[in-house]
Amino acid sequence: MTAELVRGQNHPLPQTRLEIRVSAGRPVVAGATLGDEQGTVRGAEWVAHPGSPQLPGLEVSRQAAADHRLAVDLEAVPEDVHRVNVLLALPVGVGGPVSFASLAAPFVAVTALDGSEVASYTITGLDAESAVVALELYRRQGAWKVRAVGQGYAGGLAEMLTDQGLPRGHELASTILEAVAGGLARSVSAPPPRTTDGDRVRTNAGSPGPESAQQPPATPQAAPQQQPVSEGGPVDYAHPRRQTTAPPPPPAAPPAQPGQPAPPVAGDASGWSMDERLYNQVWGMFEDLARTTAAYRSAVDFAESRLEQELDKALSDPRNRIGNAGTNAREQARAKCDALIAQAREVLERDVAQLLAESQVVEPALPLAYARWDSPLWAAYRLPMEIPMALRVGDLHLPERPDLRIPMLVRLPLERGLWIDSGRTGSEAALLMDQAQLKQLAMDTAVALAARLLAVYPAGEFTVHVIDPAGSAAGSLAPLVTSGVLDEPPATGAGGVAAVLARLTQRVDLVQMAVRGGAADALPPGVDTAEQLLIVNDFPHGFDDRALTQLRYLADEGPSVGVHLVMVADREDASAYGPVLDPLWRSLLRITPVPDDHLADPWVGHAWTYEPLQAPPAGRLLADVLAQVASARRSWHR
Repeated sequence: MTAELVRGQNHPLPQTRLEIRVSAGRPVVAGATLGDEQGTVRGAEWVAHPGSPQLPGLEVSRQAAADHRLAVDLEAVPEDVHRVNVLLALPVGVGGPVSFASLAAPFVAVTALDGSEVASYTITGLDAESAVVALELYRRQGAWKVRAVGQGYAGGLAEMLTDQGLPRGHELASTILEAVAGGLARSVSAPPPRTTDGDRVRTNAGSPGPESAQQPPATPQAAPQQQPVSEGGPVDYAHPRRQTTAPPPPPAAPPAQPGQPAPPVAGDASGWSMDERLYNQVWGMFEDLARTTAAYRSAVDFAESRLEQELDKALSDPRNRIGNAGTNAREQARAKCDALIAQAREVLERDVAQLLAESQVVEPALPLAYARWDSPLWAAYRLPMEIPMALRVGDLHLPERPDLRIPMLVRLPLERGLWIDSGRTGSEAALLMDQAQLKQLAMDTAVALAARLLAVYPAGEFTVHVIDPAGSAAGSLAPLVTSGVLDEPPATGAGGVAAVLARLTQRVDLVQMAVRGGAADALPPGVDTAEQLLIVNDFPHGFDDRALTQLRYLADEGPSVGVHLVMVADREDASAYGPVLDPLWRSLLRITPVPDDHLADPWVGHAWTYEPLQAPPAGRLLADVLAQVASARRSWHR
């Protein structure tokens, strides 16, 4: 049974020797790249193209053509290869089209050696792009899968290769296009003829038509991308101490029982340390859940759309509007819809069951910074010696299976500030609480977050400042104040607000000047070189125009030099400022003190429900942790 994929959807590969068939209607260049665990192409020797068509386990066409067949043997690729990307690009300098906008949607299919289709994908939505990553074959827990990518590049082949981390990608792109233009050609066989069924395209070989539950509509929700992109370009997620060479492969998983998937293993991802492997594994679980849910939702949409079409068709015939004929037609259409949805749900439950099993193995293995408050690691807390890679700030889940929660990890040092929304959002939990309760809960969330940050940093490497203009958060701030982890009491009144902001603004200026002048080790003696966290409560109360400008400056420039912002605020309270504060809100990652479905992923645009970490249960846990932090800080300052 063929799986007709949509952008972002994946499908398991039943065997490792495959053929990838491409049909574009006009001559295109077909190639492939090999990538490591991070998807990086290490060099030109990992690119199969018309000028160098053969690699271990891979062979591509020697010339541009309307139809291609690419041979793949995944068992023969190097052991450190975890991804194989199939690329399509338009040739240049031959008088052909300059973008895919003028072509019919390219069609790619993964077939077995006997010609039966495993999966197919029609690449829709291309416009000004002249190169596209069509498919990705990737290794996950020892098994290979195929993913429909459809990521286009207006900058052509050069931009595509550079985006995959290839050194001198522009030079290799020129070499490939010159080889195509020079006529290094041989004939390639065309794939089987295709037939069309409405707006969907399939091949004759082995295609069951629209009955498959994995045949969602061709229009995707969002183009997949490996990392979020900001207006200034890709965000750099590299850890400051992270090595730049390729990490070792993940540990080998225990052998699977015949006919059963391999059992999950904690740390089943690449990385230089167990913490990095677990971080990458959690990221992979998030990605897998996003894509399997996208496949399910698309299949449901397709089934319901087909039901509407069949009902309209039945009702358009006057003979079916009365009597048993119309009733039977409607019942048959609904039965088909229910069967398609049930089949899609079965696939979803299978994938979720595997992710649940993986979660049950991964959660107990998470280090302190990734663990929930109820983890035994927090009960047996000891001050760390190194800065962790990331910090857990909550959990994420989707409505299809709310019991499957994915840890929400943010990289350290923080790359952007946090906004804890104390307003009455549209979530059910927020609407059931009054404004005073929400504000207190939001401040409790900020204090718990600050406590986690203080606890996971080594002694003396993290400092917390608090601005509470009206002194309204004294109860929530009590754990920080009484433990002694704050160097000074929370700032109150307009004078306190101005003093703290002026001091942190000066620190940002000094560090920026030192770094730009190449004298980062020549800071004045009074400058605290530790990471700084500023908690602002009840914004904009107590802020004049100067203080507001300084706060925006800290939000924009602070993270790059170790000054971070956590704002507890209701946007409605600052509505008098109008659009002046829009850049401030956009620069911060919004989280909520109650569950709320406001976070969207970068692959398929799901609205994920964010759930904050539960505060430490009643007892001495938080007090004991902060007491150890305060004692270590006092010893460090001596």
